[in-house]
Amino acid sequence: MTASPSSSAQAAREALAVRLTHLRRDAGLTGKVLSARCGWHPAKTTRIQKGDAPPSDSDIRAWCAACGADDQADDLIATARAVDSMYLEWRRLHRGGMRKVQQDWNTLHERTRVCRVYVSNVPPGFFQTPGFATALMGQITAFQGTPNDVAEAVAARVARSRFLYEGGHRYVVLMEESVLRYRTADPDAMRGQLRHLLAVMPLASVSLGIIPFTAQRTVWPLEAFYVHDDTTAVVETLTAEIKVTQPREVADYAKAFAGLSEMAVHGDDARALIQAAMDALE
Repeated sequence: MTASPSSSAQAAREALAVRLTHLRRDAGLTGKVLSARCGWHPAKTTRIQKGDAPPSDSDIRAWCAACGADDQADDLIATARAVDSMYLEWRRLHRGGMRKVQQDWNTLHERTRVCRVYVSNVPPGFFQTPGFATALMGQITAFQGTPNDVAEAVAARVARSRFLYEGGHRYVVLMEESVLRYRTADPDAMRGQLRHLLAVMPLASVSLGIIPFTAQRTVWPLEAFYVHDDTTAVVETLTAEIKVTQPREVADYAKAFAGLSEMAVHGDDARALIQAAMDALE
């Protein structure tokens, strides 16, 4: 079973810590001597070496200078920043509201040629209607206790749908049937959302598959994830957005997507499931 992406982020932090530890040892320094040269308490060195305390840019520069390895500072700083961006808590991302995060997502989608998406809770943002997005983002804002800029965030999220109509983008989407049935919004908004799914299905840029409740599982239901051009997988958990860039892990998400695809129905069968969900709202 693939390791949790949050544990992968921690593993990346620990790998950075190991690099710094090796740098100290190669310089023939004890932790106390390095701490004295850096001008901080030895406990800080211990926390950095254990991966418990992420080093700042200035910490890394001081560490490298103490070890006579200034030429490695820029590379280590770039590594530390990449590690820091792997696991980002939603409350941290949304501390000024949700609009900025939605705009950042739009930038990522603009660069993406092929995006493979699996969702088990709600439709992906680029498929969402304003009514559905407003209900969902209102719930998220209330849960996280972050600033309410739902109207602006919804506008930014809905703007992402333009990539469905522009050339050069391809969206291959898999949804659990539960996504169609959950009453995430009121019946009118849900009905509008389901109609919208039917409307985007014929687009040349879209492939939409539904995994029926009755499908014999070969891959268990997973957290929502987006694979961008086989280079990055973005995983959404309750508390954080996790970016996976290690090729082996990205390949695991691609493998899971392939397995999920085998259980999905498309075309008329998928439309029938969407229509049945609409009928259940009557």
